[in-house]
Amino acid sequence: MGKARTVTRTQAAIFDLDRTIIATSSGPVFQHHLAEHGLGRAGTALSDFVFQSFNRIGESGVIMQLARFAARTAKGKSVEQMREAAEAAAEELQELVLPYAHQLFDEHRAAGRKLVLATTSPARLVEPFAHEVGFDALVATEWEVEDGAFTGALHGRFVWARGKALAVKDWAREHDVSLRGSYAYSDSYYDAPLLASVGHPVAVNPDPRLAALAILRKWPIRHLDAPPGVVKILGRELQELLRPLAREQLIPNARFEIHGLENIPARGGAIVCANHRSYFDSTVISLILAKAGRNVRFLGKKEVFDAPVIGQLATAAGGIRVERASGSDEPLEHAAEALRAGELVALMPQGTIPRGPAFFDPELKGRWGAARLAAMGRVPVIPVGMWGTEKVWPRSSRLPHLSLTDPPHVTVRIGEPVELEHDDVDLDTKRIMQAIVDLLPPEARERHQPTDEELALTYPAGYRGDPTAESERRPGTDTSD
Repeated sequence: MGKARTVTRTQAAIFDLDRTIIATSSGPVFQHHLAEHGLGRAGTALSDFVFQSFNRIGESGVIMQLARFAARTAKGKSVEQMREAAEAAAEELQELVLPYAHQLFDEHRAAGRKLVLATTSPARLVEPFAHEVGFDALVATEWEVEDGAFTGALHGRFVWARGKALAVKDWAREHDVSLRGSYAYSDSYYDAPLLASVGHPVAVNPDPRLAALAILRKWPIRHLDAPPGVVKILGRELQELLRPLAREQLIPNARFEIHGLENIPARGGAIVCANHRSYFDSTVISLILAKAGRNVRFLGKKEVFDAPVIGQLATAAGGIRVERASGSDEPLEHAAEALRAGELVALMPQGTIPRGPAFFDPELKGRWGAARLAAMGRVPVIPVGMWGTEKVWPRSSRLPHLSLTDPPHVTVRIGEPVELEHDDVDLDTKRIMQAIVDLLPPEARERHQPTDEELALTYPAGYRGDPTAESERRPGTDTSD
């Protein structure tokens, strides 16, 4: 007899709605459109309190019992009117889907998994949204219908907590879906039974109890408004928590002159490109972007991510690891994802700090990563010219200089977006580098014959005479594309 064939069952990716793939409650959106279609009132004191409480602390037994009895308020109301309200709400809700949720959907679709929306919300309200986003199935609370109107009763179980887990199991059994091979995503402790029923549970923007449970059970924790690996504390990224400290006065070993901060877009994807003169440069870029109120994703050498402590912090802040020798396009793909999600990506197209005579060359030479990214995402490239950072932390020093009585003067000029053609990465790279040069002081554009002492400052500490020795680079400091 031949060997029995192994049948691979279908897998699914199951998503909660509120505070999971959208950041807040969908309730206000539904309530507004229902009111516009004559199916209720918008903005009552009770509903405002319920939605605000939900947004702050997540689901609670009291709030969800109110949701259970919402069917009674629909008694006698037209199913057709609700459909029209739901279609109008779907358009608005699509705008609220978190940026990295779309990327997660694409990953699961590419893997051949069915996308399932599992929510306590009434199915009649959520169906148009689920259809527009591209879900393959919807598991939601059903309201009983008779003669084209709602009866005020539920049809089947209330899809919440254990009821949601059971409803998903019923759906999986009917469609021959393996939950053991499936994924589930939710923010709520009350969805722990659902998460525990799949082989790949993920806590998304978890409420405090689910966060504790996820740590205990070693479930991954994600936030779909940020790249994988980014750490959040009380809903805020490390960069946001540290932003109040982004003040020149708290960096006593440098005096800053910053111009053009208004050229950094307040929102939306953009690439910030700066010249590279010092180990201090990444600190300066972080300072100006924090002052602009934006989080940033740095592209950095693998040595940054391999370094103790620094590496963990770089990952937690959403840094993008670059391994030059690998030739992989993966870093650019991650950067492109961040740009599509409306984030800032920062890089230094020179790759590393120039050494020797190249450090004094008025013509800056860059790699093509920024130009290629701009062509991929059609996002603006913001040039930044920095000068004087090498006096704060020259390449020859293992530690920054601490000249507190007479700190070096650092100038930073941020330019308007570079005009690019997007049809030739080499030409666009030259345009980017020239835009950076134009922001530097006049002395940067003059040919300079360096002294031996000036040359020595451009080589790493411990340099022994081989200007090509990559191993002499200080790990964990350069930012590259």
